[in-house]
Amino acid sequence: MAVDLADPKSARRCAEEVISRYARVDLLVNAAGWGDAQNFMDNGSDYMDRVIAINLGGPIHLTQALLPPMIEARSGKIVNISSDAGRVGSSGETVYAAAKGGVIAFTKSLARELARFAINVNCVCPGPTDTPMLATRSEKLRDAFLKAIPFHRFARPEEIADAVLFFASSRSDYITGQVLSVSGGLTLAG
Repeated sequence: MAVDLADPKSARRCAEEVISRYARVDLLVNAAGWGDAQNFMDNGSDYMDRVIAINLGGPIHLTQALLPPMIEARSGKIVNISSDAGRVGSSGETVYAAAKGGVIAFTKSLARELARFAINVNCVCPGPTDTPMLATRSEKLRDAFLKAIPFHRFARPEEIADAVLFFASSRSDYITGQVLSVSGGLTLAG
């Protein structure tokens, strides 16, 4: 079903539909992300509001709407997708990095709050990944990333998915509030 994560009402409608169809929620993966590379001083207020609404507001509103059946069942897992930009910053992505940093803080705080209900909340932070979004970046920037990444290649989308699958599996049942960087070593010091 289509959902506009920048619109809290749309996120709530989506959650209501999911709950009416399935009654329980075992896993929520907040994976939406959006932003353009541009200097901070070039960011207009509409652009900044949209980046924050999609990248931070969307996960917050959708999670709140889907939590009641998880709390009632006293089980479930939430995996938030942030970004290494949210961990260490990123030139040309200042507002995006701020929103993704908010996702990290949201993950950690929610993990503390939901542990009493046996609900795990963790976060995956991709580094540069071979996606259509990366393809919009300049060749100069992509080459700079490749030189800086110790593995000298971009992540494949399935490698990000593997990290999500780990947090979604029983292998992470005693892990909560954690942030996993999947960056090929780019942000080792971050």
